Parts: sequence; structure tokens; C-alpha cells
Amino acid sequence: MNASNRSVVVTGVGATTPLGGDSATTWEGLLAGRSGVRALTADWAADLPVKIAATAAVDPLDILPKPLARRLDRSAQFALIAAREAWADAGFTAKAGEDGGVEPTRLGAVIASGIGGVTTLLEQYDVLREKGSRRVSPHTVPMLMPNSPAANVGLEVGAQAGVHTPVSACASGAEAVGYAAEMIRTGRADVVVAGGTEAAIHPLPIAAFANMMALSKKEGAPELVSRPYDTGRDGFVLGEGSGVVVLESAEHAARRGARVYCELLGQGLSADAHHIAQPEPTGRGIAAALTNLLENTDLKPEQVVHLNAHATSTPLGDVAEIKSLRRVLADDLDHVAISATKSMTGHLLGGAGGIETVATVLALHHRVAPPTINVEELDPEVDADVVRDEPRPLPGGTIAAINNSFGFGGHNVVLALRTV
Repeated sequence: MNASNRSVVVTGVGATTPLGGDSATTWEGLLAGRSGVRALTADWAADLPVKIAATAAVDPLDILPKPLARRLDRSAQFALIAAREAWADAGFTAKAGEDGGVEPTRLGAVIASGIGGVTTLLEQYDVLREKGSRRVSPHTVPMLMPNSPAANVGLEVGAQAGVHTPVSACASGAEAVGYAAEMIRTGRADVVVAGGTEAAIHPLPIAAFANMMALSKKEGAPELVSRPYDTGRDGFVLGEGSGVVVLESAEHAARRGARVYCELLGQGLSADAHHIAQPEPTGRGIAAALTNLLENTDLKPEQVVHLNAHATSTPLGDVAEIKSLRRVLADDLDHVAISATKSMTGHLLGGAGGIETVATVLALHHRVAPPTINVEELDPEVDADVVRDEPRPLPGGTIAAINNSFGFGGHNVVLALRTV
């Protein structure tokens, strides 16, 4: 078989999110329609224009040994926790080369972050100003660099085929998964650990996002604020955490008798060339990414029964995404159960594509679409079948799902997955 035609499958999943400290708890929370958005009660949040966020359900400092955690930015801590779960879930019990499961030179890691070690950068700058240069941590640079999560995951599993960090704002996590699939498809690796992570719940990012009118400023119960597709939506809720999958060539997975969740068919990519922060209102760029996906895989539109939408709860973005889907899928969109899981997790920026890939994998595996919560009045421009309030069973047979991720700068990434 030509290396460029190798099938890619998902054999492991891992996550730590606002809904739970692992993928199983996160999945249970999604099906239950539980919100992970909470009030920020720390003193540093008192004067912020937005005082809510979707903070991690389990603090990584409660999981990782302190000597290790001190050398990692929070974003890398999340990534390492999710990667460890995914690695074990795929059936690997040790580093590459130590358990006979995969050769180190055939193993890669692609972990993305939209912002990287921003909390380390800001905290160490405060140390510099308040305590002087000699008190700045010697670990600062390895902690703040955007490739730190990928590097630490690569070290953890022993990846030697390549360790990479795509940075494309809120599309970063999905782009990492797509890049990982291409590493396998082109023959550079047999197994790749891939996903996204983010930890930016800090006064400066919150104030900056709020002042550019990206965050919701609704008052009241925090769990009701993130409301994709609702007529009252006014911005996203910032979240944190990580989602990671283990991708593998179908041949390699079969040789070792691995459990397979689903097949990752490929990715579609495009750029809006419209605005640094605003979505292109007609969905032209998103439609181009979806068309690119259909042209470069054997996915048939009629196979698509589920979509994990980008749907951040912004007035323009939510509608542009639906318009693009209708433009390409036409009447086939009527049979797609759409879930906007950011209604529960908030928006994890570069980590969003990671946890939403995990959610899409589990939706296909269990054949059920999670609900979208807080949709009290559906926007009339949302001409699509949004799963609301309760999870919905997906049909039998061979079915496919799409995971959308878009980022500031006009980055568009569309992933397609299918049952096996």
C-alpha cells in the first residue's frame, strides 16, 4: 500500500477539562448537560469586567508530583495529564521502545496551544519587578515557550519521529490532530499522540478578551452564560484544560490487537483572508475547508450524521458556521445532529480542538450526540438541527462525524471521523 493512502485510526483518548479530570468524567458531564462554568472568587478577579470562567474540575497540582509540576506551566501540566491517560487508554504501558508496543523512531507527538505559557510569562515578570532578577525561575523559558506541552509529552512517551506545535489560535488543537494524521498517512510515523491544551485564566487575558468584546458579560448564574445559537448570546466563556488522542496506522493497530474507537479520515483547511479577529460573515472560508475535506477523502456527505460545532456563543461566528455548512452540505445538513459542547466546557482556545476531538470520537463510539445547553430561544438564522437539552442516539451502520475549529486570523480546520 502506498504510504500516502494509509488509514489512520484512534486508539486512545484522554482529557482534563472543566467537567472532569479524565475523559470518562468529561463524557459523563457532556451527556448530563452539566456546565463547567464557575464564578471566579479569587481576589485578583475582583476588579475584572468578567468574573466567570470554565476552570478545570481537577487542579493538576492535585495529580502531578510537586517537583515535576514546578517545572511545567499549567498548560503543559494539563497536556501531560491528558496524554498519560490517552497513552494508557491505547494500551501502552511504558515509553516507546520499553514495552514492545512502538519503536521510538516511529512515534510522534503534536500538541498545540494557542497562547502557550502565558501565566508563567506574566507571573515571572511580576517576580522580576517585585523581587529582582535573581529571583526569576531558571525554568521560565522552558515553561513559557509554546512548544513546552508538546516537548514534555514527547519526552514522556519517547517520541523520536517528530514533536510539533501548530499555533493557529483557536484552531490549534484541531490542526494538531490533522497534522498528526498526515504524519501517519505519509509514512513518517506509525503512532502519534496529538491534541491541544490551554491555561489562560489570568487577569490579563480575561481583561483583554473582555475589552475586545469577545467574552460574554452576562450577569447571573455562571452556568447559564455560555449559550451557543441562542438569540441572547453575547460572547464566549474562557475555559482551560486539555484533550489528547492517540492516532495510529490501521496496520500498526491491527498488529498489536489494539481497540479502535473510529477512523480519522482527514482534515480540510482554509483561511478567510478577512480580518484578524472577526469571522468572515458568509462562511466562505469555512465552506472552502469543508469542500477541501470532501475532495481529499472518501467521505460522502450523506454519511455525516453528527457535528461537533465550533459554536463559541458569539453573535457572528455561530451563524457564519451554519451558513457555511448549509452552503456545502445543502439538504444533507438536515440529517446532521449538531452539538455545541462549548455551552458546557466554555472555550478552551487552543485546547478546544483537542477536547472536542475527544468528544467527537466518543460520540461515534457510543453512538450518541451530546446536548447543547442554554438554548432558550434558537436564533432563526440557525437553519440546522441543534441537539438541545438531552443527548440524542445516533443511527447504526457506517456513520461519520465532523469536528469544526476556527481561530483568530481566519484559520479554518475541519476534521472528519468515521465508524469502523
